[in-house]
Amino acid sequence: MRDKIHEYEAVAEAAGKFVKSVAEGDSSYAKTLFTDDAVLFGMLDGTLEHGSIEQFYHNVDTVGAGDRFKARIDVLAVEETVAVVRVLEEGWGGRIDFTDFLLLLKLNGEWKCVAKAYNQNSDTIKK
Repeated sequence: MRDKIHEYEAVAEAAGKFVKSVAEGDSSYAKTLFTDDAVLFGMLDGTLEHGSIEQFYHNVDTVGAGDRFKARIDVLAVEETVAVVRVLEEGWGGRIDFTDFLLLLKLNGEWKCVAKAYNQNSDTIKK
């Protein structure tokens, strides 16, 4: 069953921690969003990244977003205890555009991200 609008707002606020971490180059905000056992999947410059969310934290802390970074959060679905969020990123690290999909679960009354899968736009892949 589709949830109430206030839950969509709560999910968007939670996903905002992800965007704030990327924008500021500081993983500490995202660490409050992701569960300790969250997973990451995606292709970065043609190389598969998969496994622990720690790789995402490392990327955020070492690359930084850059001055041209922009992001948009779209809450795609909220179904009582599960939510799907799409985050559009432009100009990460000064050159990369991503589409991220975050899978969130409502755990102990709080929206937590358990998985991140992403696509790097093909026109931003470093050959």
